[in-house]
Amino acid sequence: MSPGDYGTKAVPSYIAAEAETTPLPKITVPVAAPPASSSKGLGDLPMRVVYRAIAIAAGVVVLGAGATVVLLNRDDSATAAPRNSAAAAPSVISDSSASSAGVAPAAGAVATPGLSPLSSPLSNAEASTTPGADSTDGADGGDSADGGDGVDTADADVALAAALKDPRVPALPKKTHRLRSLPGRSASTHGLIKDRRSGVALPRFATSWALAKPAPFASRQLLPKVKGASYRGMLVSCPVPIPEQKSLRDTAFLAARWTLNHHPSGSTITWTASQPIKAGEQKGWLLGYTVHYTLKGKKRVSAAALALVDVPEKKPAVVFVTIPDSQKKRWHDINKVMSSVKVL
Repeated sequence: MSPGDYGTKAVPSYIAAEAETTPLPKITVPVAAPPASSSKGLGDLPMRVVYRAIAIAAGVVVLGAGATVVLLNRDDSATAAPRNSAAAAPSVISDSSASSAGVAPAAGAVATPGLSPLSSPLSNAEASTTPGADSTDGADGGDSADGGDGVDTADADVALAAALKDPRVPALPKKTHRLRSLPGRSASTHGLIKDRRSGVALPRFATSWALAKPAPFASRQLLPKVKGASYRGMLVSCPVPIPEQKSLRDTAFLAARWTLNHHPSGSTITWTASQPIKAGEQKGWLLGYTVHYTLKGKKRVSAAALALVDVPEKKPAVVFVTIPDSQKKRWHDINKVMSSVKVL
């Protein structure tokens, strides 16, 4: 056995340690490839994705166009609404028509001594064709209440037309009818009340009547209250409170209608007098009338009269007196008042 040839015998450990070693193979760690980019070009996308995107975009465009059309149509309808509102609005009823429609027809005259109604008043139908401006016997009725200045023709015409349609107030008679002497004796007087605001003077009664707070008038006197009666006699003066007409007669007519505001609700008028008057050098018009109304289910009346007087450089003045039948002992005071009105 040659040296170093040990056959199948075990090799000593010191010899194995000196044996030639085989070098270990070099281990190489592979480097990870960089991640693929998440964004792809249009050419990299599948065609079904491209078609789907195109369809969505087209749908958005169509919806946007539809919304624009709706908004434009809405604006057009809103703009057109004011132009069509006049056609759709209900017809308007005038104040005069409404008041006339809601008023009870005029009551017949009550047979009371000294208050007999005039025998031939014009009907409302005749009044509409025969204006109230027609003068009575040509006396003063055609004279302008202010010389033709300061009369608002439009307002005057409207006011007169409304009064002629009012069933509470019949049109004035064409002919002159003088104020009759009313029953009773007039109360004693103590000088005159000088109403400088209206430009007239009227009797100041010393008995029965008492001075009262004038507002809303310029002067006022009252009879005492009667037990169980809600209305009492009243004597007032003030500048004419209604649109002035071209003639004193028409202005007095409207003023008499206005006095119904100071009588019980539902009152109506029948005329007892219509005549021109003189207050010193100034012209005027006098109306006498009976006011008919119902209180607590009973028909009652008041005797009334109104003097309308032309006042220089002022509106015409009204002197108005009304006395209910519960105080008819004082009815003759009406004659006293109407015969004593003067211009200051």
